[in-house]
Amino acid sequence: MKKKLTIAISAITLTLIVTSFTQEFDLQKSIERGKSVYTSNCVDCHKADGTADSQYPPLAKSDYLNHSADTLINVLLLGQTGQVTVNGVSYNDDMQPVDYLSDTEISDVLNYIRNSWGNKMNAITPAQVKALRQ
Repeated sequence: MKKKLTIAISAITLTLIVTSFTQEFDLQKSIERGKSVYTSNCVDCHKADGTADSQYPPLAKSDYLNHSADTLINVLLLGQTGQVTVNGVSYNDDMQPVDYLSDTEISDVLNYIRNSWGNKMNAITPAQVKALRQ
């Protein structure tokens, strides 16, 4: 009995130690940081309110954001060329890659875009960006 109790206490202690070093991803803080990244890198084409204009696709209430996280991350890492349809309207202007942004910055700006202007989506983490960057 004493041996089982010791093993149980050891397991609980180990679990507490391991979990104390891991931090849960904070979507709200990511969104807040992402606004700054957006303002510095995206606002010229997509406007402050995400509505863009007739040349660039909107991000506000955008059905394009329903693509997988991998697709959206790759748009930022690799850029986009050719025709793209957003909310039933076709756009055909190139988007240059922003691969100079860090994994965290790309995660943050995507979280800002995907959770602003009528959009509400799950988090994209820096680890997801890192996995695709390699």
